[in-house]
Amino acid sequence: MAISRIDPSQNEFLANLEARSKQPNPFFRVMAHRPAALQHFVPFYAAVTGPGSLDRRQKELAYLAASLTNRCAFCTAAHTAGARRAGIGEGELRALEAADYSGFSAPEQALLHYARELTRDARPSEAARGALDAHFSEEQIVELTLVVGIANFTNRFNNGLGILPEGQ
Repeated sequence: MAISRIDPSQNEFLANLEARSKQPNPFFRVMAHRPAALQHFVPFYAAVTGPGSLDRRQKELAYLAASLTNRCAFCTAAHTAGARRAGIGEGELRALEAADYSGFSAPEQALLHYARELTRDARPSEAARGALDAHFSEEQIVELTLVVGIANFTNRFNNGLGILPEGQ
């Protein structure tokens, strides 16, 4: 059973978030049950998923790999749209859904395997970490791990509380 959603008229921070995005956000409306958590989550999420040492495409690939592994419908829908904006094509999206990373570049394959292993087991193999070391700096690996970590948080929040994309 899904948790009720807070009306933006009951939470000024939520109202401001939705005014900026110009659309209701079920994730934020549920998190608004804990206003302080919502207020601290938003800037943290922006710091992790915003500009950094990884590019937008890499972050969307990692987020989608985690969300698909966790079968999070809400995050998969949201990040599929973001992936398209980051230049990830329909064939690549289908390959991600099938966990077939063979058509991706060597750095992207390393990123995807790491994201999936970290999501599935919370402890990636030495091979997965070694592959990252061959393509990414320490700063990038930390950033990637933050992206996968926040994806896993949002996936579990959505799946645990029954938050689905609009229309589902």
